[in-house]
Amino acid sequence: MVVQQHGRPVSRAAAAVAVAGIMAGAAGCGGGAEAGDRNGDDPTRLVRQAADRLVREGSSQARTSMEMASGGTRVTIRGEGVYDYRKGVGELRVQLPPDPAGADEHRPITELLAPGALFMKNRGAGVPADKWVRVETASLTDGNLVTGGATDPLAAAELLRGARAVTYVGTSEVGGVATRHYKGTIALGAAAQAASAGNKGALAAAAKGFGGAPVPFDVYLDDEGLLRKVRHRFSFANAQQKKDVAVASTTLLSGFGKQASVRLPRKKDIFAGKVAEQQVRK
Repeated sequence: MVVQQHGRPVSRAAAAVAVAGIMAGAAGCGGGAEAGDRNGDDPTRLVRQAADRLVREGSSQARTSMEMASGGTRVTIRGEGVYDYRKGVGELRVQLPPDPAGADEHRPITELLAPGALFMKNRGAGVPADKWVRVETASLTDGNLVTGGATDPLAAAELLRGARAVTYVGTSEVGGVATRHYKGTIALGAAAQAASAGNKGALAAAAKGFGGAPVPFDVYLDDEGLLRKVRHRFSFANAQQKKDVAVASTTLLSGFGKQASVRLPRKKDIFAGKVAEQQVRK
């Protein structure tokens, strides 16, 4: 399939190589409130409203980690940055783990997150250092929940719109803040239907790509209903290595209300050529 990008045809599969390599390369190297919820609130309702609460708050700092386990190999990809929930844009610096062979660490990948799109710098063979690669998230079979090495913080919260069988676990502390811990599973199809316009296409792609399997989650909300931590557990097949991959994606939010200045690339700064395929390290 070919898409037009700034007047030039670009293979969608080739463009996606930039993000697909992150996962493939690294891996190769409603219920009612339970007793104990002191507020007596319906946990399903609280969890499903987490994304709306973030939008009202406006912005935050974000830290992400993505732990992958495949065939006895376990690696972690970490990211850090800021997010503007009202505009639906964010910026993360994503650090890949060192190669198992002991090679030098990878340069951090800068990811700009926007409604329906992911922009990356320092990723993709043959891409000039000053250019960005743009990928439509709805074109990815996982909706970019996993492929980019970090789950978009707003998308992570919007997944909770499809929360099912939510139960209250107890109190916990996240980053020095008292929180209430809930767990349950997510119906991706329901999350896609309830998502905002900016995430609807990507989550619909994820619902199809994951085959309708429920996604277990743990979420931690503070006394104001703000999402402080959410952890999703995905599972998918790595076609290249013929192995099942288990992925735990964790998003930590703090510094709410601080200005999050995110500038998306200009058209002239977006790479319009072909992204060369990269060999997966065994």
